[in-house]
Amino acid sequence: MLHVSDLTYRIGDRLILDRASFALPPGSKVGLVGRNGAGKTTLFRIVQGEIPAESGDISLPRGVKIGAVAQEAPGGPETLIEVVLAADKERTALLAEAETADGFRRAEIETRLTDIGAYSAPARAASILHGLGFDAEAQNRPCSSFSGGWRMRVALAAVLFAEPDLLLLDEPTNYLDLEGTLWLYDYLGRYPHTVLVISHDRELLDTSVNHILHLDRGKLTIYRGGYTSFAKQLAEKRELTAKLKMKQEAERKHLQAFVDRFKAKASKARQAQSRVKRLAKLEPIATIVEDDVLPFDLPSPERPLAPPLIAIESAAAGYGDRTILDRLNLTIQPDDRIALLGANGNGKSTFCKLIGGRLAPLKGEIRRPGKMEVAYFAQHQVDELNPNATAYDHVAKLMPDVPVAKARARAARFGFGGPKADTPVSSLSGGEKARLLMGLAAFHGPNLLILDEPTNHLDIDSRTALMEAINDYTGAVILVSHDRFLIEACADRLWIVGNGTVKPFDGDMDDYRQLVLSGDLEPQKRQDKPQASGASKVDERRAAAERRVALAPLRKKLEVLEARMSKLSDVIAKVDAALADGSAFQKDPAKASELAKMRAEAAQTLASVEEEWLTVSSEIEEASA
Repeated sequence: MLHVSDLTYRIGDRLILDRASFALPPGSKVGLVGRNGAGKTTLFRIVQGEIPAESGDISLPRGVKIGAVAQEAPGGPETLIEVVLAADKERTALLAEAETADGFRRAEIETRLTDIGAYSAPARAASILHGLGFDAEAQNRPCSSFSGGWRMRVALAAVLFAEPDLLLLDEPTNYLDLEGTLWLYDYLGRYPHTVLVISHDRELLDTSVNHILHLDRGKLTIYRGGYTSFAKQLAEKRELTAKLKMKQEAERKHLQAFVDRFKAKASKARQAQSRVKRLAKLEPIATIVEDDVLPFDLPSPERPLAPPLIAIESAAAGYGDRTILDRLNLTIQPDDRIALLGANGNGKSTFCKLIGGRLAPLKGEIRRPGKMEVAYFAQHQVDELNPNATAYDHVAKLMPDVPVAKARARAARFGFGGPKADTPVSSLSGGEKARLLMGLAAFHGPNLLILDEPTNHLDIDSRTALMEAINDYTGAVILVSHDRFLIEACADRLWIVGNGTVKPFDGDMDDYRQLVLSGDLEPQKRQDKPQASGASKVDERRAAAERRVALAPLRKKLEVLEARMSKLSDVIAKVDAALADGSAFQKDPAKASELAKMRAEAAQTLASVEEEWLTVSSEIEEASA
């Protein structure tokens, strides 16, 4: 379908594509991956003919249609359904010509319209719009009445409806909610033609594609399978390359030693010359350099608060006289991990503001500890960062009475060490701004962390780093995300925001996906579904949450014991080092005797602490079981 050979492209002195080559089989679904800034979007623009390559060839079969989401979102008076239908230019042209054609030409047009399914097109367009979150009423509203993010969904619907032979999608889930994302996974998996999609969404790359095209340091390599398979193959490749490099370096060292030793001896001159030629022919194996992934700093609360963290009784939330959510009766525990599900516009952000204390309830009661610290992260807050200030400036503002070195060390924990700490916010990438904002929000070790779409602008490795940081954090987490992988990795309770309220969801993400694809997001309608014997999934998750709360004091005690064991081990090591000098007893017998006594006491205490650690560990294991 698409063949790219020896493609080279530069931006200034920077080499973006270095004699890159690949081929896409017809009908393949390919995920294009690589670190942010690697050149993925640039490759798309070259394939579409928007910018010329420095050298290389791009070949496509004659007559192939390439489609991509329009950069300018539609915003005219046309209705959504009209915009999507107009994307099929052949159908639009034929329908216009049919109004004036007659005789044989009219018959030709009608035959062609039937062949391309022109008369079923409105139903297909409506189905795509519905999958992306537009109900029947919204589909007949003008584009100009929607915000930019919703209009980008219309642009996506238009290109999907047109069904080009080569579909190019650049981060299509960035402007979708979870429900639209789940629908898109399924749609791309069934798409009848070739797809090349740039994405950092691991779930999409595992469920909707069958090849991964990896862009790394200007080179393109294609792998069969989804992202999980690609990650495994890449790790094996890197391991093999490292072994081959070590083996080659050993051979090079051996040959060079022979040459250096015998090149001056006439009897060995021929053998030495032979090894010189062998050395010259040894092609160096390039070291695969793995880019460091900047960390996320989400400090845990110093002291856990007594459960429940938040109790909501008969509450309602909204703005002025407008009620968005009602009948709220929910409890959040100090270490809950809750993901909010539900289409955009159902009130997820309103609920986050309510529990975060940014919005007062219209009625009912919300009980929370007076000392509770809340960290709130939402993408729109990135605009609140001072564009002229640096990462260090933002950190120092929160640490006014500490030395400069300490403030810089804290900035480095966010991933802004060295010169990066002095880079103005305006020069940071979207992912770097998000990392900085998240670190500032969670600066003081909050008890509750609210994350509203935290993965936008993050590449796959950064999303993994965020997942690890969330899982290491010991406070409560409320998560709103269209990234299914992040939800499944971090959340153990699911709540649906819809129909004017928020309720626990009795199911997992597979169950929710089925609800989305069936078009029925009302959980009450699932009451006739047979339940497995024993406790429901909600009961199981609630029991798990209660166990975590009960185990919290034991885990804290375990941490204290581990810290004490580490300190005692350090003391013993230092005493051993001092006593290792045989002259210690001769120089100062009294001090040496005191050190020996100190070591014996430390060793005895360490043994006692280790015994207590084993006991506490056993208690935790038994309670967990």
